[in-house]
Amino acid sequence: MIEFGSDWCRNFDSSGKHEWLVTNDIGGYASGTVAGHLSRRYHGLLIAALNPPLGRTLLVSNFEEILTYQGEEIRLDTQQLASGEIQPRGFSHLERFHLEGSIPVWRYSFADVKLDKRIWMQSGKNTTFIRYTVTRASKPIQIRIRPLVNYRDHHSENQVGDWNPRIDFHKHGFRITPSINSDPYFLFSHNAHFDIDPAWHKGFFFAIEAYRGLPDHEDLFSPGEFTAHLHSGDSFTIVASTQEQDPMDRETAFIQRKKEDLKIISKNGQSVEPDWLKQLLLAADQFIVDRPLPGTPDGKTIIAGYPWFGDWGRDTMISLPGLTLSTGRESIARSILMTFAQYIDRGMLPNNFPEIGENPAYNTVDATLWYFESIRAYHTHTGDNVLLAELYPILQEIIEWHQRGTRYSIHIDPMDGLIYAGEDDVQLTWMDAKVDDWVVTPRTGKPVEINALWYNALRIMESFADQLGKSSQPYRDAADQTKNGFKRFWNDRGEYCFDVLAGPLGDDDSLRPNQLFAVSLNYSPLKSHQRRAVVDVCTQHLLTPYGLRSLAPFQTFGDPNPDYIGTYGGDRQKRDAAYHQGTVWGWLIGPFISAHLRVYNDPHTAMNYLLPAIEQLSYHGVGSIGEIFDGDPPFTPRGCIAQAWSVAEIIRAWTEIKRYSS
Repeated sequence: MIEFGSDWCRNFDSSGKHEWLVTNDIGGYASGTVAGHLSRRYHGLLIAALNPPLGRTLLVSNFEEILTYQGEEIRLDTQQLASGEIQPRGFSHLERFHLEGSIPVWRYSFADVKLDKRIWMQSGKNTTFIRYTVTRASKPIQIRIRPLVNYRDHHSENQVGDWNPRIDFHKHGFRITPSINSDPYFLFSHNAHFDIDPAWHKGFFFAIEAYRGLPDHEDLFSPGEFTAHLHSGDSFTIVASTQEQDPMDRETAFIQRKKEDLKIISKNGQSVEPDWLKQLLLAADQFIVDRPLPGTPDGKTIIAGYPWFGDWGRDTMISLPGLTLSTGRESIARSILMTFAQYIDRGMLPNNFPEIGENPAYNTVDATLWYFESIRAYHTHTGDNVLLAELYPILQEIIEWHQRGTRYSIHIDPMDGLIYAGEDDVQLTWMDAKVDDWVVTPRTGKPVEINALWYNALRIMESFADQLGKSSQPYRDAADQTKNGFKRFWNDRGEYCFDVLAGPLGDDDSLRPNQLFAVSLNYSPLKSHQRRAVVDVCTQHLLTPYGLRSLAPFQTFGDPNPDYIGTYGGDRQKRDAAYHQGTVWGWLIGPFISAHLRVYNDPHTAMNYLLPAIEQLSYHGVGSIGEIFDGDPPFTPRGCIAQAWSVAEIIRAWTEIKRYSS
């Protein structure tokens, strides 16, 4: 169990920096700080996916929570204002915070009262439950809840007058109609009195947005107030929802959520071990969401990260083995592979799915190549020849498109069998930061991991052809040529791989983690001594406790790297300049572990490398693994609080360590 005591909870520097997350399986979510205040524009009690899994719209931001007990008024909420003042300071009454499965639980104490608060979402619905339970009190308690509501895209912010909602009584609560052209949403409570009392509350401060150089304050609207009177043992629940009908019974909803959690963390009726794996499995479940399509109403996809990412082709294919196959969700893996097959165009998977009314973007060279690896992992795991036969013609077409050339000058160089990719002003690899027209790490030419993936894909096709009774010779010949061409990546002087060949400025000898994929993938084009050298140089220069740096701080011969940036922060330009220039990426611990196992066959040491990453479950996004960390000690977590491929690669790597141990 992830749990924090009173000393930690009542320290704003700790509880104010750790964040919680709950989700609803269709792209919606709720998130905030443990202390209770809003530090991001993405914090809220109901961020609804109005066009699942996208169209994410902030509807309910926060609650003001006022208790009256024996004539004394106690505030449980915490708010940080634009002036910098923290008022009220409800976190000072916070005795304990823990996760009960996927449900965050706060325990407040004052006088002889103990009160628990729980937050969860209903699966498949844009509905959040906020439940207060008095576990101890000698006298009655009055609790007043003033919702602070909103209506905006979760990437933006509102000020007074930006919207003027209509407030109406509705059954057990009220209806909020943001505008004439928008659908209403609702707040319900069965055992409370409600008074309409509309008012603007001004100047809420978003500290993290200030750090990110973005607009950092917002005004919130309150429609009125709920009032309830509770005795020891009583519970009081407010439901925020886009559904007009008051959702299921509160106790039923709570029990259902707990049953769903139990199903996720058990296998054949038995709870999984170790305990941290249970939390990782719950975290993994948050990223798998519905993406209904014409003819495929039960389509699935993977949200790349919370709070701001949608479903990305690259992230989905990298995450799929860890989130689905390592967790026993083969049917979901199959659905995702079929869902993405419908979007292949000119031999490419889309980089990301757009919001409603937009077209998919295909600016990626690697998402399609990761598709081959995901299918290989799925077929190895399941032996599903039916799906393999169905997808094989599509994979053939992808290979042919790459051989004759597709978007962004992506093509095979017939001289060496290597993939060349890139044009001015586009970013095609996973190192894809771009500020306006500035591509920070363009990597135009022949990137090392792209060609490792290409070689891997050709060998996969050779194997698939043999299994289906097709001719495998064309893929064998192409793979042999690529393997021979891949020799050019070896940097004899540095004893590692060049990062990019044939770039605009020649061969790029930057020491980056991308070369690890030439070791970690199922098929490696490197010689055994080269694989060992790659693992050793990455261990020495790139490995940190929580992942790998995207660029080495020192060149291999001891000189400081002038392009290295060890801290991720500031405005968008500064952040994106650092994103792949030294910033640590959590997901890279997975390929590092795989590469280390293949070279050293030492599961004990591999597990020691993995453990610090697992410990991140108690930091930043509590109960999940975040996106990135500073490249310099103490490796402060940054970016998304919950990242799909970070969680997926830890689960996959742990599964692989177990296999090597057996």
